[in-house]
Amino acid sequence: CIPCLLTLSSVLLYTLYKWVIPGAVQYHGGLALIWHDVIVEWILDTLTQSTRPQRLLAAVHKKATRGNPRSVVKAIDEFCNQNEWAMNVGNEKGSEILDSVVSETNPGCVLELGTYCGYSTVRIASLLPPHAQLITLEFNPDNAAVARQVIAWAGVAEKVRLVEGESGEWIPKMKEQFGVKTFDLVFLDHWKNRYLLDTKLMEECGLLKKGSVLLADNVVCPGAPDYLEYIRNSPQYKSQFFKSHLEYTKAEDGLEKSVFLG
Repeated sequence: CIPCLLTLSSVLLYTLYKWVIPGAVQYHGGLALIWHDVIVEWILDTLTQSTRPQRLLAAVHKKATRGNPRSVVKAIDEFCNQNEWAMNVGNEKGSEILDSVVSETNPGCVLELGTYCGYSTVRIASLLPPHAQLITLEFNPDNAAVARQVIAWAGVAEKVRLVEGESGEWIPKMKEQFGVKTFDLVFLDHWKNRYLLDTKLMEECGLLKKGSVLLADNVVCPGAPDYLEYIRNSPQYKSQFFKSHLEYTKAEDGLEKSVFLG
């Protein structure tokens, strides 16, 4: 009967959407990005008439405790693992690499390139010493609006200055606009084709000092080959690769930690 066929078709489609395709692409970074970051996002945006950042924010408001940054991080990780993938640094790379680098560096002044929804901003800010400053840049104003609310909900807004605009425009203004001398730590997690350009721009603007640490995410997937070639061969840097996985998948990825030698 037609109703039975429609029901069976719906069950099959849901099974494909929820389990079969995600399982098939989780070990292939390129396919995982196409599925999660293009196809699924478009489907859910169309069906819900909302955006992924807005749905992520709703999960934070529903499940996270106001003023508790770790509960905000946990709520976002649960949302991304159980409901909908999002391109945050994720818990695996976040807890094993990002948190460790922040704690080891103990930075007084941090630059984050690529805020997105504020996940890594909250992780970093929650580990900063008193009176430390985190400047985070986000090109997309809609993402920035969500990130501000996530950061405020986590209770770390007093340590964070969120700036909207292009990195190439704002990096040369850091000293004049924000009184920055140099950055102790820079987390690169924006457009991968900007990693090298913005690193060279920070060098030209004198924003790096001896011992400044650059930590670059997604250097394998989607990848930043020109950045890696430069940073690994430049006598100005000592670099180390940390192997990991693309956020919320089993696809190969990693972060590159580079110490500026002056």
